[in-house]
Amino acid sequence: MDIQSIKNRFGIIGNSPALNFAMQVAVQVSATDLTVLIFGESGVGKEVFSQIIHSLSGRKHNPFIAVNCGAIPEGTIDSELFGHEKGSFTGALDFRKGYFETVNGGTIFLDEIGEMPLGTQARLLRVLEAGEYIRVGSSKVQKTDVRVIAATNKDLLELTEKGKFREDLYYRLNTVPIRVPALRDRKEDIPLLFRKFAVDFAERYKTSPVQLDDEAKDLLINSPWPGNVRELKNIAEQISVLSEDKQVNGQTLRKFLPAVGGSRLPMVVPSNGSIKGSGHEFANEREILYKLFFDMKKDVTELKKMFLEILQNPSLAAARHAEYIDGLQELKPQEVFHPSAAISPAQPVVIQSTNDHEDIHHHEEVEESLNIMDKEKELIVKALKKHKGKRKDAASDLGISERTLYRKLKEYDIVE
Repeated sequence: MDIQSIKNRFGIIGNSPALNFAMQVAVQVSATDLTVLIFGESGVGKEVFSQIIHSLSGRKHNPFIAVNCGAIPEGTIDSELFGHEKGSFTGALDFRKGYFETVNGGTIFLDEIGEMPLGTQARLLRVLEAGEYIRVGSSKVQKTDVRVIAATNKDLLELTEKGKFREDLYYRLNTVPIRVPALRDRKEDIPLLFRKFAVDFAERYKTSPVQLDDEAKDLLINSPWPGNVRELKNIAEQISVLSEDKQVNGQTLRKFLPAVGGSRLPMVVPSNGSIKGSGHEFANEREILYKLFFDMKKDVTELKKMFLEILQNPSLAAARHAEYIDGLQELKPQEVFHPSAAISPAQPVVIQSTNDHEDIHHHEEVEESLNIMDKEKELIVKALKKHKGKRKDAASDLGISERTLYRKLKEYDIVE
């Protein structure tokens, strides 16, 4: 079967050299039982390559299953993959077969393999090397004949250096690597993909397909597309549904494209000045926390200045108090933070210096630490202390999942 017929069968659009090379490797390796590791950014279509390999292999009539390792909680992934015995853990009310047992003779696609816990990685390594596994809660060795295809959008070699991925598993998985190119690396395919998506959506929504003028095509081709084919498909659908004019120009297209430059929130830049993924999965949370602490520091600084002014000139206290009372009177009852916050006007607050003979001539502001990792660790410790070590309650209070909290505990080496 030639490459073009395979593309037609699986709906793959494009003729870029990088895409054709990846397709050629997938076709050649499909006839073997070699383990394949598919690299590529999110949204490039890695799962399609796993389906191509399975459908052209000798296992094509046997089961195929795709498992997203990042979507399964760490406490249950061993049970999902290898099965468990009745009563092996809380909630194990019955015996259960794992994927490696139900897909015996077929192919299993492990997406986001970089998210797999280290303990599960050791179990997977044994499957790859000896075809053996043990159900959770059992001591009996089981046999399986499953071909493993893995995929990742991370640099696994970098994760091995940080101790987050087993080096022996990396080299065992990386028998045959296939790198699926990002959309920005196959610009000549972007107009073809957009046209295909526009026609498909026109048929779905019973309308005429949108068409791009030359300016719009150039804009489309030169966009960064961090979400790759998935993002392009979403944009095509938005335009197909929302655009009143089916002849789309550059000005109209810009309304649908995301603003270049991304988030304007502060971010942590490594000491070498390069902006690169830090290996922490929850960058957005840190950006939000960083902005929160930045605002808090600003408020604290203003309070320090006001307090210093009152110490230097006690008569200002009465004026400040009057402003405060006026502000409370302007608020609606439900907007007042707490009834006890109101202070009687008959008792003005006067803050005096502890030493009438000592004037304050100099003050120095002490810079607080703005390291986001320190602040994040501090919040986690406080949440655990508040909820007496109960991870579930602490995670809920922090606004993160229990699995995320578990990772943070290991990452910051927090002892409960």
